[in-house]
Amino acid sequence: MAPILRRFRLRRDLLRGGPPTADLLRPVGPEVPSDAEVVQVVDLCMGVGEVLLSSGEPAGDTADTMARLAGACGLPTVDVDITFNSISMCCHRGKVAAPVTSMRIVHYRTTDLTRLAAVTDLADQVTRGRVTVEAATAALTKATAARHPYPRWVATAGWGGLAAAVAVLLGGTALIALTAFVVTALIDRLGRVLTRWGVAPFFLQLTGGLVATLATVGVFATGILPPGTQPSLVIAAGITALLSGLSVMSAVRDALSGYYVTAAGRAAEVALLSAGLLSGVILGLKLGLEFGIGLDPAQTVSADVAQFGLSTFAAATAAGMFALASYAPLRSLAAAAVAGGTGWAVYGALTLYADLGPATATGVAAAVVGAATGLSRRRGRVHAQVIILAGIIPLLPGLTAYRGFYQLATQQATTGLVTMTLALAIGLALAAGVALGDFLTRPRPRNRRAVRD
Repeated sequence: MAPILRRFRLRRDLLRGGPPTADLLRPVGPEVPSDAEVVQVVDLCMGVGEVLLSSGEPAGDTADTMARLAGACGLPTVDVDITFNSISMCCHRGKVAAPVTSMRIVHYRTTDLTRLAAVTDLADQVTRGRVTVEAATAALTKATAARHPYPRWVATAGWGGLAAAVAVLLGGTALIALTAFVVTALIDRLGRVLTRWGVAPFFLQLTGGLVATLATVGVFATGILPPGTQPSLVIAAGITALLSGLSVMSAVRDALSGYYVTAAGRAAEVALLSAGLLSGVILGLKLGLEFGIGLDPAQTVSADVAQFGLSTFAAATAAGMFALASYAPLRSLAAAAVAGGTGWAVYGALTLYADLGPATATGVAAAVVGAATGLSRRRGRVHAQVIILAGIIPLLPGLTAYRGFYQLATQQATTGLVTMTLALAIGLALAAGVALGDFLTRPRPRNRRAVRD
């Protein structure tokens, strides 16, 4: 009798329909939230989302954080839509009350990772029920209005230290590193002034590339940098610092998570800023060639055991300096340095022992950085953006990009396009590797309800 019953149940299960594809009719109740309660919670969620999106957080993570925050505050039936620089949120209240919809435009981009960490921690506290909505609103206002954690000149020193460390990483001497420090610090201060004047980001990148090139040409022409010191490494280090502000990671991660409109907007922004950097460097090289001064691209440092330790230390220093320049909490600088040094060590080992190409080795090393990011989400002591942004700094294709710029400036169009394609491939490998490593190691939520773009 039992086998017959089992066969009957099996046939019944095979013929029974599956669960619904989408949960369209979400119950609301038993009490419908009032207008005042909904507006207060939605305003809190929009403020948190604005800080996250302006700090470079992917659209999927931003929407998920906003939805979890609203659910913890008593509004489980919300929809969040993010399109590049706009955030929309709608709270449904069934058929007895009208839905409440709010939209906010993000007009700015910030690199204050301390503020990002504070707002993320605040959202976690509210989600766990440790902070009320009123207290969270007051704390959010205080966090967004707070000054940077340390003076602006410290951030400028961080950008200069990043460039100096990258110059050493690429094989430059102490004099090259010092020159890269001064030139990049000058670019940062000049960019600060132009930003106050309301100059568009495209022209900021153009100015940065032009100043980096002309300053190096001028220093080389005066004899401060003697022949044989590879002055092009100064420009490559400056390009790396300028590339670090591009949102390539977020664009690729948005595309992988289904936010195609946001990913397209970020990709257009990256392309426009890269074009500005390309124009500035090529213009500077053209002016240098008019005076008979050419800065041939330095050769890539050969991978060997003797250089491995110094390069790893320089990579760790570059990552830590970037975290400092981005106003990361001081306690997270060590974690950023470890992430950058580990990523470069993996890259160096793959190129030294496995004989992999630059794009493949970069992708694997980026996956290690992404895995470290996922593990940091579990412990929660260091914000994931600190690990991601700082860990990939030593892997950015600054020297490859400069080589392509130089080839285009010297009428080697075909070769230059091939080199630029290689730089683009390295950038995409960076983004895809980080996204893969983060996906494999990040904690899985119990509630898998998707938030669509």
